[in-house]
Amino acid sequence: MPARSGVEYVGLSQVQGPLVFVTGVRDVGFRELAEVVTPAGETRLGRVLAISEGLAIIEVFAGTVGLSTAQSKVRFLGRPFQYAASADEVLGRVFDGLGRPLDGGPPPMAGKPRDVNGLPINPVARAYPQDFIQTGMSAIDGMNALVRGQKLPIFSGSGLPHTQLTAQIVRQAKLLEGEEKFAIVLAAMGIKHEEAQFFRNDLEESGSLKNVAMFLNLADDPSIERLITPRIALTVAEQLAYGEHLHVLVVLTDMTNYCEALREVATSKGEVPSRKGYPGYLYSDLASIYERAGKITNTGGSITQIPILTMPDDDITHPIPDLTGYITEGQIVLDRGLFQKGIYPPINVLPSLSRLMSDGIGEGRTREDHQNLASQLYALYAKAKRVETLASIIGEEDLTAHDRLYLRFSHELERRFIQQAPSENRTIVGTLDLGWELAMIFPERDLTRVKPEQLRRHGVKKGTAAVGKTTPVGQQE
Repeated sequence: MPARSGVEYVGLSQVQGPLVFVTGVRDVGFRELAEVVTPAGETRLGRVLAISEGLAIIEVFAGTVGLSTAQSKVRFLGRPFQYAASADEVLGRVFDGLGRPLDGGPPPMAGKPRDVNGLPINPVARAYPQDFIQTGMSAIDGMNALVRGQKLPIFSGSGLPHTQLTAQIVRQAKLLEGEEKFAIVLAAMGIKHEEAQFFRNDLEESGSLKNVAMFLNLADDPSIERLITPRIALTVAEQLAYGEHLHVLVVLTDMTNYCEALREVATSKGEVPSRKGYPGYLYSDLASIYERAGKITNTGGSITQIPILTMPDDDITHPIPDLTGYITEGQIVLDRGLFQKGIYPPINVLPSLSRLMSDGIGEGRTREDHQNLASQLYALYAKAKRVETLASIIGEEDLTAHDRLYLRFSHELERRFIQQAPSENRTIVGTLDLGWELAMIFPERDLTRVKPEQLRRHGVKKGTAAVGKTTPVGQQE
């Protein structure tokens, strides 16, 4: 039931962290939008987090600094947080974490207002993702392919180049065929000013900014605002995808900062903590964000999602990457060891995974040898890593000649296949041809994952350069 129109509550029973507590309320709903008025007359937006026997708990997006329990006022608006926007109003523009313009332009007004809390896509209405997206990066396209409508997170760590990698994916991502309308929605939560400026400059210089809507909650902005920023961004993406039939790539960075804000709110509410102090509903809360990506049957648009998170202490078993991996369709893992070798992008293809890859590649989509070649490269690289461990124990000189082939393969794969310049955009054909060249380091009897006819058609002689339309970095040894 909506709140009584025009009723204003004077005084707060309690202010705790980012939350305010109001007693004596009637007809107030969960997630209802509220206005909190400070003693100085400033109006701040908030959202009802909990209702219990006349008590309403409100999270205040701009923070609670300056509020007074005696003189502050609260008005309940009788509706959830809604956002209305159209492609013409948001693309090429920059907004804050609450969707207010930062570029001096007018606030978006057109379009049907949508509840920012949204809903996951009904599984019955989902169209199965099958369209390969070429990112121009061999470690992704060749071995962990991205499919339109997929949610594929990037697991990074502090100091690793996930910002640069994401910007490159945003610049280069495209379908192999057709010129369809494409848009990018970037939601930044708690990132540094230099990261935000890097995204903006990179997209501006590449000419992609005109197709991008940016929502920025920076490190010095209120942390509680981070809980609403990805939801506003996804609401805009849904309008672009399902209202205006655009194909939208949504980048959410950094989901770790989002989860930290969620933990802060849960602690302020006095909830019993779960793993690492995070609330027990962390899984369902993350799912309410991730499951808004996908394709809907009989609609022209789609939402592909790339959440980025920094793993605390590079721990992939931490609750945030652990739960994210359960909800999403794989992960791209950045490796500190590769980064310290000077390899960019430092993507470790062994723990990385794209669960929808097999549905988006193959004959008619990429090439008929793609799946088998990817499996072969993965198997050879996994064996090469075991040989590297053995060599570190007994010494390389005591390895067999065949084992030394694995050491050579590991070096070549990392320096030529995984590594590439930040501006290098490889075609999928170039990636696959390069993969064949590296696989042919081994005698044919070792290539058990590929079909003989594929070997005859695509295999190349040792030492030849079959790299298609790509110029791999690090060929000079």
